[in-house]
Amino acid sequence: MSKLAALALLFLGVEIARLPAQGVVTTGVAKKPDKSAAKAPTENTTDKIFGTDQNLKTNEPVTTEIYADEAFFDSTKYIGVFTGHVKVVDPRFNLQSDKLTVYVRKGENQGMEKAIAEGNVGIVRDRADPNGGPVTRTIGRADTATYITATNNIELKGTPRVQQGPNMHVAISPDTVMVINETGQLTTHGSSRTDIRQEPKIEEGAKKTEAPPKND
Repeated sequence: MSKLAALALLFLGVEIARLPAQGVVTTGVAKKPDKSAAKAPTENTTDKIFGTDQNLKTNEPVTTEIYADEAFFDSTKYIGVFTGHVKVVDPRFNLQSDKLTVYVRKGENQGMEKAIAEGNVGIVRDRADPNGGPVTRTIGRADTATYITATNNIELKGTPRVQQGPNMHVAISPDTVMVINETGQLTTHGSSRTDIRQEPKIEEGAKKTEAPPKND
């Protein structure tokens, strides 16, 4: 076992696997698994990158997968720094950025306390319809994004913008801050602009335009 892998095991309490051109770190949030619950079926990682797990239960352990070109761990400060094509796959959100700093809780219940993404940040959070309708997808972009595990809130800074369906909410000041909560609700602090797109109404019984006959 390499020194880096050994340090990561001691520091994060996680398993580290090496893939070509990427490193994968799997961390478990400090929640005790329900032994009586049936084991969930294995999911395809590619599918998880484009959406969150709507079947996640609050009493289940949460696994966060971090893909990056390089990783650095500081066991004295309980942090991990990931750089280069960073991609986060998490049941609560999915994220990509140039850099990611993960802060781990100290003590026995180690797990991710918060994460700060920097540079070309893109984040996706899905919200299931309680009435069985289609999933609502919220896409946020910003210079930096901070995720706090205790609240499940995502804070976007640096001229953030958030898209939900065809509608767009855009900061018009670099100081504007947007917060997306775990249910997909958005709160904005600072100047912003909202673009609401409405499709033209098609009246019932309207005749379709027919192409003119071709001349022989």
